[in-house]
Amino acid sequence: MYFVKTSDDINLAVYDYNPKGKKTVLLIHGWPLSHLMYEYQLEMLISCGYRVITMDLRGFGNSDVPAGGYCYDQMAEDIYKVVCALRLNRFTLAGFSMGGAVVLRYMRKFQGYGVERLILLAAAAPSWTRREGFPYGLTREYVNGLIREACTDRPRLACKFSHEQLFASCQSEPLKNWFEDIALSASGIGTVQAAIALRDEDGRNDLKAVEVPTVIIHGKKDVVVSSQLAEYQHMAIQGSKLYELENSGHGIVYDELERFNDLFLMAVEGKC
Repeated sequence: MYFVKTSDDINLAVYDYNPKGKKTVLLIHGWPLSHLMYEYQLEMLISCGYRVITMDLRGFGNSDVPAGGYCYDQMAEDIYKVVCALRLNRFTLAGFSMGGAVVLRYMRKFQGYGVERLILLAAAAPSWTRREGFPYGLTREYVNGLIREACTDRPRLACKFSHEQLFASCQSEPLKNWFEDIALSASGIGTVQAAIALRDEDGRNDLKAVEVPTVIIHGKKDVVVSSQLAEYQHMAIQGSKLYELENSGHGIVYDELERFNDLFLMAVEGKC
């Protein structure tokens, strides 16, 4: 692990595995998790010869916890700083949940700098909440409830997220406890402020900026990010391909692990 400094002097934790790999994959985590959520993809990608880079978004994992800067524009700029610091080019960029929305903002704000291929995993995009002209997603009132819970009983929020909302397939209690621990490793500030961004950000214009091959992978039983959002992404991103896993919920990176990893590797390799 090492740190990359952002434009507002925040240190981001970056993890660079197999730096001499044949090609590079940059993985962006979702709310309220950290780079640890990709543990069961790392070994697969590394064994296939890839260089894999993960990072903790501001306020999460081992990154600094600033009071602000949790809007998508700033977090997209944070990714850009990492890309420039590591001199990445012709890499695959993948984002899960909120991370999917943030990588889409990166594609618009920085014209997809260096990105050869894009993968959206249960992406909370273009808008996690319903708004005028966009009747999909969660209600603003529901997300306000999540924010209130994050402000008053964050451990309960992390428990409900990991044990009740993340998976559609049967998973072990230790596995769900592990995801709960990852969620609890986030700062309270990051959890609340990123949830506010999830509620308020409108990324419909971000989808139009994507000009690279794009694969969308979504769980059909996802109760956190509806399938309607995945379908909207597919319609709005020209030439994109949508794959749905029948028995997966929001925790798509683990719910049907073998099926997901096979599909994910094919997406990275440009075979689907």
